[in-house]
Amino acid sequence: MTRLLVVDDHDVVRQGLVTSLKTHGYSSIETASTIKESRSKVAAFNPEAMIVDINLPDGSGLELVQWIRKISATVAIIVLSLNEPSLFAHLARSAGANAYISKSRPIDEIVSTLNFAVANPGSFTSSLTTAEMSLVELTPREIDLLYLLARGASNLEISSTLYISVSTVKTHISSILRKLESTNRTMAIKVAREKGLLP
Repeated sequence: MTRLLVVDDHDVVRQGLVTSLKTHGYSSIETASTIKESRSKVAAFNPEAMIVDINLPDGSGLELVQWIRKISATVAIIVLSLNEPSLFAHLARSAGANAYISKSRPIDEIVSTLNFAVANPGSFTSSLTTAEMSLVELTPREIDLLYLLARGASNLEISSTLYISVSTVKTHISSILRKLESTNRTMAIKVAREKGLLP
């Protein structure tokens, strides 16, 4: 029996997934709605598989994926999101996920993707070809910063939220501006929205 943790900030989505997954043989399921709650659940529940949303209230689900991968190389991790697939599939892969799948896909496809990841821990699957994946190679940490920038956070606020120094924040912001070919934060946020990197 595979222990499964479902991480999504929308109660309807969480409960819908749990109900559907139980009909497909997954009976040991826990849920979480934030990164903080997920970390507590990982410590207590020790999941063998996870379904993780990208947009969480306290950061990016990709940050959670990276954290999990430092602990375990064998947990099956599916990133499930409404974000533009061509932009986020490569981010999910580089963070250490086993698959990227859109929330709009049928539940049977989500379940089969999960089953494949559980059976093949080192795999990565996505409906996209490599050519379709984004040319904007932002790292998961840069995505975290981008979300905070979009919320109007200052360098100091970003520093305390992500537990990194202000100078590291400045380095990441410079990298984001360069990759998005922008001269300032406002322009970078506008470009990121146009490219689907921000909701």
